[in-house]
Amino acid sequence: MTGRRSRRRLVASLIAVPLGAALLVGCVPAASAPANSDDAITGPIVVFAAASLTESFAQVADAFEAENPGTTVTLSHGGSSALAAGIESGAPVDVFASANAETMATITDAGLASGPRVFARTELQIAVPAGNPGNVTGLADFADRDRTIALCAPEVPCGSASARVFDIAGITPAPDTLEQDVRAALTKVELGAVDAAIVYRTDVLVAGDAVQGIDFAEASEAPAEYSVVALSGAPNSTAASAFTAFVLGDSAQRILASAGFTVD
Repeated sequence: MTGRRSRRRLVASLIAVPLGAALLVGCVPAASAPANSDDAITGPIVVFAAASLTESFAQVADAFEAENPGTTVTLSHGGSSALAAGIESGAPVDVFASANAETMATITDAGLASGPRVFARTELQIAVPAGNPGNVTGLADFADRDRTIALCAPEVPCGSASARVFDIAGITPAPDTLEQDVRAALTKVELGAVDAAIVYRTDVLVAGDAVQGIDFAEASEAPAEYSVVALSGAPNSTAASAFTAFVLGDSAQRILASAGFTVD
């Protein structure tokens, strides 16, 4: 069962938006309307979710399918801004989960969804390789050109949040690479390719012993706030609404809390 589920779940990082949207339209099976009745929760749905939700949403999807036999959840992960662009380009998507309100607003302002709900929060944290070979101690080290630094691109939620904390701290960072989603930045740290990156606290937990996290005071000024919405044009609107409600419910909230997210 686990193998079958992992094969049908698409985990995508979108880099070039037009190409990414085209690939997703081609690779993700289009959802169909429920077969049994207008109110039946059944059939496939496609969920676009921020990269930082990869592991927790896999568990949420499994729990949703177990509670709703006959449903199939296909997950696609990447930078929230690229996922939003894919939706705007017409990718067949039922549900969108974004890592910040600004990106979600691009979808609601375009009339593609309404009434998104916040379901989880987290904060930024400095991530360094195990043993901290670069001897990084705080945000000021991100301005040191002798260190190798990874940041998320400014259009990505973790990038815009990072820019906010640097502005608050009065620091001009000197990144060596700008990544298109938070997991790409985390991977650079895991591989030892950089001395440090700014990711979410929950991403550091996912990396386990390969990464160490360093707190900084300004993180509380730029929290990540995740929201979810069923898209107005969802191919499977009944199941999309049910999945959105499920994310807000006790079962999914327990999963998210166990992954380190703050939930209501």
